[in-house]
Amino acid sequence: MALTREQKQDIIKDLKEKFGKQKSMVFVDFTGTKVKDISEARKEMKKSDCEFKIAKKTLMKVALKEKKIDLPEENFNGEIGIGFGFNDEVMPFKILGSIAKKTNTLKLLGGLIGKNFIQKEEAQTISDLPGRNELLAKVVGSISSPLNGLVNVLQGNLRGLICVLSAIKK
Repeated sequence: MALTREQKQDIIKDLKEKFGKQKSMVFVDFTGTKVKDISEARKEMKKSDCEFKIAKKTLMKVALKEKKIDLPEENFNGEIGIGFGFNDEVMPFKILGSIAKKTNTLKLLGGLIGKNFIQKEEAQTISDLPGRNELLAKVVGSISSPLNGLVNVLQGNLRGLICVLSAIKK
């Protein structure tokens, strides 16, 4: 069923709003992907304050043009979906990358981080990176491990002193 002019304008308005709020976008080709997998992607994205949107390519191009976002034309082959990241730049890449590995039908085509275009290979590399929380945990662990070692060394001296004093007491 064909969309009316008002419906198309609403879709373009919605896309422009999302383009304005996003920190990153991932373009995927979902040709041949099952509805179940797309629904799973939407659920996962929603949990991480991201969103997965499907619209006609012509409407996406119009919204991108109106927001002055230039993309290479070869990225609009097949059926295109967009993953938006509103808080974490890497999260939409990670979620859609993991679903792409599971399904083998979903393909990362590239994306945007801020105003910088990311090629297909770079998008795949970003999807393999650890998430923000995981990176923060690693930083905290690397900072705290020398401190833990120092505490253990200092406690070792106290333990030795206590052992000597208890031996003298006997």
